[in-house]
Amino acid sequence: MKAPIFVRSLTQEEQQQIQAGLHSSDAFVLRRCQILLGSARGERAGVIAQHVGCDDQTVRNVIKSFNREGLSVLHAGSRRPHRLQQKLSEEALPRLEALMHRRPEDFGKDHQRWSLPLLAQVCLEQGLISEPVSGETIRQAISRLGYTWKRVKHWISSPDPLYPQKKPHEIG
Repeated sequence: MKAPIFVRSLTQEEQQQIQAGLHSSDAFVLRRCQILLGSARGERAGVIAQHVGCDDQTVRNVIKSFNREGLSVLHAGSRRPHRLQQKLSEEALPRLEALMHRRPEDFGKDHQRWSLPLLAQVCLEQGLISEPVSGETIRQAISRLGYTWKRVKHWISSPDPLYPQKKPHEIG
């Protein structure tokens, strides 16, 4: 069993700011202050979590963040990743562009037009990516190339060579 984690000793200024945070109208700040003060009193993460109404791992995360960063844990940060990981490298983009200008049939696919999931599958098979990715990842890579992706429209077609003659003419 791991040793319980507690906040480091609080300075007088930190103590005052945390006490002031208990009167905040922001529930995020209030909850964080309650967690820090509970830990400063020597309460374990599970007890604090029950008192505050959150998971004990959340309590541990707040304590670790406070010990590392100080009072900045009282302010909610951005939830966006600091750096978006691009699964398709810049070197692979020209190969993707060349691939898009070919037909799916050239890669043994029984489709006449590209779809994003189909492009993702062929990119994996051709070695442009090392692991399966979503169609959205491929769309973002296409966007980095300067293109926009439009959904495939399905048209009625036939393998019959005489289909154009047999097809009734449209009126209108």
